[in-house]
Amino acid sequence: MNIIEVRNVTKEYSNHVALDDVSISIPKGSIFGLLGPNGAGKTSLIRIINQITGPDKGQILFDGEILNASHISRIGYLPEERGLYKKMKVGEQLLYLAQLKGLSQKQAMEKLKIWFVKFDIKTWWDKSVSDLSKGMQQKVQFVSTVLHEPDLIILDEPFSGFDPINANLIRDEILELKQKGCTIIFSTHRMETVEELCDNIALIHKSKKVLDGPKKEIKEQFKTHTYFVEYKGELDGLENTFEILDEKELESGYKRTNIHLGQNISPNELLTSLLPKVEIRSFGENIPSMSDIFMRSVNEVPEG
Repeated sequence: MNIIEVRNVTKEYSNHVALDDVSISIPKGSIFGLLGPNGAGKTSLIRIINQITGPDKGQILFDGEILNASHISRIGYLPEERGLYKKMKVGEQLLYLAQLKGLSQKQAMEKLKIWFVKFDIKTWWDKSVSDLSKGMQQKVQFVSTVLHEPDLIILDEPFSGFDPINANLIRDEILELKQKGCTIIFSTHRMETVEELCDNIALIHKSKKVLDGPKKEIKEQFKTHTYFVEYKGELDGLENTFEILDEKELESGYKRTNIHLGQNISPNELLTSLLPKVEIRSFGENIPSMSDIFMRSVNEVPEG
């Protein structure tokens, strides 16, 4: 079951096409990576899902229904450009934002007490937002995004400006929200975060979707059928079913070589061929990283 279905959505601004016939399905209960270079169209799609703007063509379904104003209370949105009121106090601002999302003051207070303890910000209630650092403000805005326990949470560069300790804190909260059944759309340029957290991804480039699906399947699709071996010795006389791609000198007399396997050749056959020739320290498959996949997909899109 999908919580969001984007069907053939097109969006134009003046003479610029921001989204060109884009279709994406976002499974319920998943962490979904929405990827793409700057200007690709990600923000335009996020704004349409949030009903800040509408599509020129196509439609979006939310939990099986055509997206409408009743769904706004079921969505939490953390924009890349944070939007807290600088002169308001933290506590009164969070109460105000929670009530905009449909919580009563009593409900909001109960939930805020839990979050203030969880994030160790109990002394911030009467502080003005302008007195907080950028990282502290982002903690507050994260709380405002998730406080009403939305079904869909959209996070645009959520780790921007965080130190490693607070980035780990937010990461753990994202994983906990997923365990509770939330769906999270993650827009980010940090491929290591996508690698760690996302179940599914979609890559938008030059207003078009160029790649989407479960992360595991996409990694499988981009495999190069190459293996690395770190060893001492010489690799002379390998069978021609194995192609040596490169060789690099390492410390203590070791070398590292990447080898491409011929069609229908198993890694066991490669190991069997290597064992009589060299002393092996490590061996494994070269699995493409999300960064590799991102760069390769973007570079393969033709100009114009």
